[in-house]
Amino acid sequence: MAHKKSAGVSKNGRDSNPKYLGVKLTPGSAAKKGSILVRQRGSDVMAGRGVSMGKDHTLFAIVDGIVAISYKRKANFDNTTSKKKVMSVLKA
Repeated sequence: MAHKKSAGVSKNGRDSNPKYLGVKLTPGSAAKKGSILVRQRGSDVMAGRGVSMGKDHTLFAIVDGIVAISYKRKANFDNTTSKKKVMSVLKA
């Protein structure tokens, strides 16, 4: 009988690449047209004035200006409310 374990049996030999998600421009900083504000999975932060959302929920500026964050009360389907972040770009 063999007393050594056979080679090539490893269950943890893989790793995924980092996705670099998060806020890229903080409130108060200057944003140019087309600059990325937030990379996210799902719409945790909603798009406000001067901001548009890409197909992967990335928020980007559509005008030049100053980044601002506000909060909005949103009604859910079960009649409860939640507070959502809204990111805007205000013209300077």
